[in-house]
Amino acid sequence: MNTPTFVTKYLIVTFLLAAGVSACSFPGKRKPDPSLAEAPAPTEEIDTQATEKQAESAAAQTDDSEQKLSAIRIKTNHPRQYTVKKGDTLWDISSQFLRDPWFWPEIWHKNRQVENPHLIYPGDVLTLVYVNGQPQIEVNEQKATHTTATTTVTPGKPLRTVKLSPKIRKQGLDASVVTIPGDAIRQFLSRPRVVTKEELDSAPYILASDDNHLIMGQDNTIYVRGEMDKERVRFTVFRPGDELVDPETEEVFGYEAIYAGEAHIKEYGDPAIGRLTSTEREVLIGDRLLPVDKSKINNLYYPRTPDRDIKGQVISLFDALFGIAKFQIAVINRGSRDGLEVGHLLETLSAGDTVRDSFSLKERGNITLPDKRSGLMMVFRTFDKVSYGLILESTLVINNHDVVVTPK
Repeated sequence: MNTPTFVTKYLIVTFLLAAGVSACSFPGKRKPDPSLAEAPAPTEEIDTQATEKQAESAAAQTDDSEQKLSAIRIKTNHPRQYTVKKGDTLWDISSQFLRDPWFWPEIWHKNRQVENPHLIYPGDVLTLVYVNGQPQIEVNEQKATHTTATTTVTPGKPLRTVKLSPKIRKQGLDASVVTIPGDAIRQFLSRPRVVTKEELDSAPYILASDDNHLIMGQDNTIYVRGEMDKERVRFTVFRPGDELVDPETEEVFGYEAIYAGEAHIKEYGDPAIGRLTSTEREVLIGDRLLPVDKSKINNLYYPRTPDRDIKGQVISLFDALFGIAKFQIAVINRGSRDGLEVGHLLETLSAGDTVRDSFSLKERGNITLPDKRSGLMMVFRTFDKVSYGLILESTLVINNHDVVVTPK
């Protein structure tokens, strides 16, 4: 086979084919066939109603964002910079910059450096700056300590090659700064706190103890009677507390379960034999047992205001007779059925004093002054009809029957 002749023929055929395609490609060379004219593309129908709804939704989101930004109030005596220390909480840190600490995601989310504003670490430096008139928090991570290597050049000897690799900061989530002090509410998260009358009546109870102790503590042997799940060996010991009653409707919500300790059942029978593995208060004859709640304890909470107007009352004070203050617990008569969620913030209001007006020319007599803001609570556990709240701020003593409302 003659290779040059074959290549030449191949090139000529290729050229002719290309020329033919090119000639067909230019409409000026030939008169177009009217029958082959393309029909106009159908006009797409635009759903104007859906478009208007999307526009309204976007506008509402913009308005909501602008309202939040306009509501942010910076403290006049705020520090310009703050270095995070071990033991700090996000709430305490935010309180140094903001008059309303729950707005911290609004000024930290805008910073690209802070992917999750709820995760900062000891050693991080926080700086308050203004961008386009809006406050923002910049976070500079703690700088790692590096050593500088020096190389001595010796004639006739090759240089030593040092392989460099990037370094990252490796730190577990547990090392990050918590939102609020978890120790203050840890026991409430892992144990049931409200029980119905049926649960109370059917719960097994401590009948007796070794050596006939009336008051028991850790490592004491206990004897238990009642229906028990024999698949379980670990139980929570609790004492029936106050009856939780709605002051508005007089509805009985249930009974408060006062946590006392943990018990391990060693032998089932009538009575069953167990041992107190830990106690947080004295255990008494007649105290009840409930299965241990194995739900995970979360130390990260995201305080925020409810998206609806909530108004309720304090119906119980935990471990207090007359009043509570910062980092103490209150029970309120609003729960998940009312729209409350974990992290929701509520203001507490103390009832205004009643004074006598002896100066008015029209209406003399007793006048009730407006309610006074006494503190701020964060809901950390909800039930259907009641919720538990941790007092984050208190300017006055918070009492039973004080009013709780959505912050304004």
